[in-house]
Amino acid sequence: MFDTMTMTKVLGGFCGALLIYLLGNMSAEALYHVGGEGHGEEHAQGYVIATADEGPKEEAPQVDFATLMASADAGKGEKVFGKCRACHKIDGNNATGPHLDGVVNRAIDSVDGFNYSGALLQVGETWTPENLFHFLKKPKEAAPGTTMGFAGLPKDADRVNLIAYLETLGG
Repeated sequence: MFDTMTMTKVLGGFCGALLIYLLGNMSAEALYHVGGEGHGEEHAQGYVIATADEGPKEEAPQVDFATLMASADAGKGEKVFGKCRACHKIDGNNATGPHLDGVVNRAIDSVDGFNYSGALLQVGETWTPENLFHFLKKPKEAAPGTTMGFAGLPKDADRVNLIAYLETLGG
């Protein structure tokens, strides 16, 4: 069954497959070489991808909180509230988070029936517009240990608009 000719064919097929594999590997390495020795600096990079971290950073001019609040738009704040709606209600009922009607100038951790984490007391004693402004930027930084999972509102305009909307809700 296995004569010399069969063994020669099997060995030749194996050698041919190995040769094709090695040639393919060498070709791919030559086409898609990503670094290493032997190519020098002239092949270091084909193009530069600009990122936000490059270049000198210009700090935005600081605008005081009173000026920001004077330009706040409660109508735009209602649209921003859509991000809060998943966890907070404005009808006096608690959801995942406490209800937010009457939150402006309300004592922190004061909604009956809601189990607070206690971390919010680091923000202050009352939800003043200034405290809300700083808290809403990055809740996890303003109150480390808070159970609020929201990442925050980085834009000053969004925060003041939201605070203006929350002020209209009363208590």
